[in-house]
Amino acid sequence: MQFDPVATAAEELTGKPGVVRFLRLPARRCVMIDGEGPAGEVAFAPRMPGLYGTAWTLRFALKRRGVITKVGPLEGLWWTIDGTTDLDVIFADGRLDGRDTWRWTLFISLPDEAADADLDAALAAGRAKLEPPFAANLRVEVFDEGEVAQLLHIGPYAAERPSVERLHEAIAEAGLRPRGRHHEIYLGDPRRGDPAKTKTILRQAVARAG
Repeated sequence: MQFDPVATAAEELTGKPGVVRFLRLPARRCVMIDGEGPAGEVAFAPRMPGLYGTAWTLRFALKRRGVITKVGPLEGLWWTIDGTTDLDVIFADGRLDGRDTWRWTLFISLPDEAADADLDAALAAGRAKLEPPFAANLRVEVFDEGEVAQLLHIGPYAAERPSVERLHEAIAEAGLRPRGRHHEIYLGDPRRGDPAKTKTILRQAVARAG
């Protein structure tokens, strides 16, 4: 099985709807925060200032040194505390976010140009924007997925099931198996446009079957 390397974030986040790509990704540093239970604005809102506060503080610090970077898209890792993998259960009532057993991590990738001191200062700024215990959970970690399969989904989040099924079918057809957690990269915001045109990268880390 051939995994294509990617050199830039732009290469990583491109694709045609429904077309599965197999990529080899580099490790990256990310600002992260955890959550549990139903997803959505109520759960996300108290955590977002920390994520974006860290990312934007870092961007401006680098810009003052003449290093121009971009703040990456919001990403999420998803799993269930009970280990459920049955899509009929996960997508009950056509919803991804209605189960109390859902656990998730939201994160934003940070630029490679940042030094450790830059990250420490940006993280402190992000934590200052959060209430306890959210501030204590905000952190910077190295995230290393390695080999992955992914596709571009266009449409509402609640209509992801056919795309998730297509992704997992392609993984099996390639002689691979899923590993780790379901990963989503949010390229659009349905609150600011037509939900039917919202773009989301659905990604799954993979390993050789057997």
